Amino acid sequence: MKIKYYYGILSTILIALLVFSAFTTKSNDEKPEGAKIKFSHKLHSELADCKTCHSPIGDAKSLTERLLPLKEDCKACHDVDDSDACNTCHYEDVYEPLVQKKSELLFNHKLHLTINIECTDCHKGINDFDKISEVPQKNPLMETCYSCHNDKSVASNACESCHISTVNLIPQTHKVVDFKKSHKILANAKNANCIMCHDNNSCESCHVGTSMLKSGVGFEMNMPYSPTSFVDGATQQQITRVHDLNYRFTHGIDLKGKDAECQTCHQIEVFCIDCHNTSSGDISLGGIMPSTHLSPTFVLIGKGSGGGEHARLARRDLERCISCHETRNSDPVCITCHTDILK
Repeated sequence: MKIKYYYGILSTILIALLVFSAFTTKSNDEKPEGAKIKFSHKLHSELADCKTCHSPIGDAKSLTERLLPLKEDCKACHDVDDSDACNTCHYEDVYEPLVQKKSELLFNHKLHLTINIECTDCHKGINDFDKISEVPQKNPLMETCYSCHNDKSVASNACESCHISTVNLIPQTHKVVDFKKSHKILANAKNANCIMCHDNNSCESCHVGTSMLKSGVGFEMNMPYSPTSFVDGATQQQITRVHDLNYRFTHGIDLKGKDAECQTCHQIEVFCIDCHNTSSGDISLGGIMPSTHLSPTFVLIGKGSGGGEHARLARRDLERCISCHETRNSDPVCITCHTDILK
């Protein structure tokens, strides 16, 4: 009896898997809009406005209502009863209905149209393309919504005004592994849009006034809340020196091996140029030079010279050299004399 019981359970599970597989396969085989119907927004925009084809839009108060064109809309211009003209709009032997995708947003088309907002104000550039598949961004970007929903105009900037659920509401750019290290670079970009979701309070949870303290040698050497200390659940402020006082002489080694960590606080293209400025285009040729390089015997050429002071320093502490110089046969300073390494 037990064996029959187990066989019954196993059979039920297998049937369920087969049914699930059938539905999944059907969903995966569904063609995208661009493979179902031939439609040029660019051509139609010259003949009619958006609401002529998307007739349900005018009364739609949510994204769950029908928003795509109806066959009756096409009938106004096309003879939809002529079976010989089907290929005008449909691909050969493809007569699948347009399926509206489920949205997780709250949006009232009727309301936006009554306040004189044009369709192309939100769906920017959609009329510039001949094929649906060519449209890179069919739905508006959040930046477009923010032009009105910014708490500076009549529209609210509250997340729940547009989003059905705010759980895990995180932009794709924030989902990279090293986002905490690289977010400064994104925030400093010309097209940064952090303000859409964040205000000063968001930043001050980590970035407080102590982060602006200077060590006096041109490096930002103080970091707040490190190591982290908590008292009654509140983060207590501690100022910790990030780099030692000698760091200006050895920082090049860390830069070579931990470039991403430096960019957590410093934008290399801007920060480094304060010291490493050169008119020749190459730091190792015309940038800042250590005091050891100023000795008249730093480089000696000739049989028995031993190469001078630079050779002795390189043998003693090569890591200091690689702070600035490339050791893989490509540094313009080294190969000027050490031509044999290219052979």
